Amino acid sequence: MLFTQRILQQTLPVSNFITKFKEIVNAEWHYKSMSEQTASEVSEELSAWLEENWDPEITLAEWWSRLSEGRWSHPTLPEEAGGRGYNREQSMAVTVGLADANVVGPPTGLGHMLAAPTIAVHGTQEQVDRFLPEILDGSTAWCQLFSEPNAGSDLAGLQARAIQDGDEWVITGQKVWTSGGHVAEKGMLIARTDPEAPKHQGITYFAIDMQQPGIEVRPLREMTGRALFNEVFLDEARVPNENVIGGLGAGWAVANSTLMFERASLGGGGRQPVSAPAGRIPGRLEDRVGGFVSSVSRGPEGDGGRGMSTDSLVRLAKEAGCTNDPIIRQEIVQLHILAEVNKLNMRRAKAGGSRTGAEGNLAKLAMSELVRRSREVGNKIIGADGMLAGQDSATGGSVQEVTMFSPAPAIYGGTDQVQRNIIGERVLGLSKEPGHPKDTPFKDLLQN
Repeated sequence: MLFTQRILQQTLPVSNFITKFKEIVNAEWHYKSMSEQTASEVSEELSAWLEENWDPEITLAEWWSRLSEGRWSHPTLPEEAGGRGYNREQSMAVTVGLADANVVGPPTGLGHMLAAPTIAVHGTQEQVDRFLPEILDGSTAWCQLFSEPNAGSDLAGLQARAIQDGDEWVITGQKVWTSGGHVAEKGMLIARTDPEAPKHQGITYFAIDMQQPGIEVRPLREMTGRALFNEVFLDEARVPNENVIGGLGAGWAVANSTLMFERASLGGGGRQPVSAPAGRIPGRLEDRVGGFVSSVSRGPEGDGGRGMSTDSLVRLAKEAGCTNDPIIRQEIVQLHILAEVNKLNMRRAKAGGSRTGAEGNLAKLAMSELVRRSREVGNKIIGADGMLAGQDSATGGSVQEVTMFSPAPAIYGGTDQVQRNIIGERVLGLSKEPGHPKDTPFKDLLQN
């Protein structure tokens, strides 16, 4: 069975709710992940399956459909959610196997990373059956509608309102820093359904259709020149009651599940196969899948973010003729060690060996540090060339782009300060900052 009912039966203070939730989810998820297959046996099964099913001449949509039907798209999900119940080691064997075979991996995006595992944990079986197939076969892209202009680090202070109208909810409010909102068909939305309830209660989690009147998406241009993030305006957008995930008023617990999956994914790192963004809007589903193998680049190895991998830095140092510089050599090795420690820490946590409950937060902090360090090492290697950009640079501008992007990982997915607060309060038991009593109705709190 799914986990929502067990979790909602817990009569616990809000301060202890997330801790208890982790215990229940970790215990049951680990139980579902038990498999007699070793990592090598997983690799052998995948290799045989790829030999029979990989065809570079079919479309991307057809290939992703085969991956989904074979349960290779998201193997860590329970079987009733379309996965294989694999643990971290088994899942890594799948990821590495796809990369080694030089085939296109599962669809990328927040549907695969966040929506699928969240719905698998909190959704009803009907919701799992309705939403997950279109995530796993890449036909639908999702975005995350959490942060607001006045509710970023203090996410529970969100003011987007959801008012029930028969079998539907009418949503009005503004969201910001929405990754992929411009190409998403569906969104993970949290909104306030009961302003009379305390701040962390009265919040409900919805699966909302992004392609409807009443939703406007505006790109936010970054200093890199790209627009990965968006602001989203909701003006009486509608969501059917059947799209409430986890139950009315339980949105804070569901949202924290999503955030835990996000931190673990952002900090995980590791080698990845080539892939492409999910959804119909980018218009790539009918493209020949073999074309992606040569045109879509793999992500950096080991850092889990948008930094430069140690392999790319070594290549850069060879090109610059500074591989014998003891400072450059030492800093590249330190970067490699941090990446490996972070990777091993996440493997242990996802294999059921969580020691603190904060492994995801620690991984997110490590990812931010990895990007910053790769920026510093890269600029030490290229020297004054770092003052040039793009094709004006002898190195093509890769280090410069990382430099421009490097502040972002310490902000998105929960700032570094938020991660440290979570670790301090929930793991180390440090007292929280003084504030209103927890049972104060949201409507009585100061706004803005």
